[in-house]
Amino acid sequence: MSGPDGPGFAPVPLEEVLRTAELQTRVDRKYLVPHRAFAEFERGLAAQGEWAELEIDGRRGFAYASVYFDTPDLLGYRQHVQGRRRRFKARTRGYLDSGTASFEVKMEGARSATVKERTAHPVDRLDEFTPEARDFLAAVLHREYGIEPPRDLRPAAVTSYRRRTLVRRSGGARLTLDEGLVFRIGTDTVPVPPGWVLAESKSPGGDTPADRLLRSLGVRPRSISKYCLAVMCLYPGIRGNPWRRTLTDLFGENGAPGPLPRPRLRAPGPAPTTAGRTPLPV
Repeated sequence: MSGPDGPGFAPVPLEEVLRTAELQTRVDRKYLVPHRAFAEFERGLAAQGEWAELEIDGRRGFAYASVYFDTPDLLGYRQHVQGRRRRFKARTRGYLDSGTASFEVKMEGARSATVKERTAHPVDRLDEFTPEARDFLAAVLHREYGIEPPRDLRPAAVTSYRRRTLVRRSGGARLTLDEGLVFRIGTDTVPVPPGWVLAESKSPGGDTPADRLLRSLGVRPRSISKYCLAVMCLYPGIRGNPWRRTLTDLFGENGAPGPLPRPRLRAPGPAPTTAGRTPLPV
């Protein structure tokens, strides 16, 4: 990505992002942007003059780690492959630079909207499905879907990456830009090759100027799920046709390599300068 100052984006504080574009209920459009197109995309956004970049303590790129919980037979993953209407993802998300974390539930809302609920979670227990997280998940699923959560949820995949966030100053739109994506479970790891940026456009409904600019560059939205890509990479032989094209783009015709041994991801303790800060928008 561009340097810490970006290609001319003004800084915006976290408080303004949360006030104008938190978008916990939204329509997400995801794009896999090759580096050769990404530089032109950033220049085009900067030329629009209406996008600012999240900055905290002089920093614009932030380390994220998410632990996804699923059943031993990957029921949640299989429901996503099948396109089930009442599917959900349960995960912890660590904001590693600030030493904060949350437990999140992502669900499918009306008209393909994404609905997300979250609550605080201990940053040093990212891989634990705590009783508090279980109670929160049960309450959300009962309210939204009228169902109970599976009884045997456990860590199924970990994703980590670095994220920048752009916000449309007029409100109602946010763009996240992720690089350095790595999939892990236990001591196994699969890093995504460099050369790509995963861009996610988040808005209450219709196209944003970012979506239109990407299309003008020949980049189209596609179905991308970090969790589902991680499962396909970490569990050899599992089916996942909706994401086969993305895996081929990322890893070539032969697909992802087998997992490589790697020490298990551990979240750091709270950072002194930002401890207690509200989790970043996602």
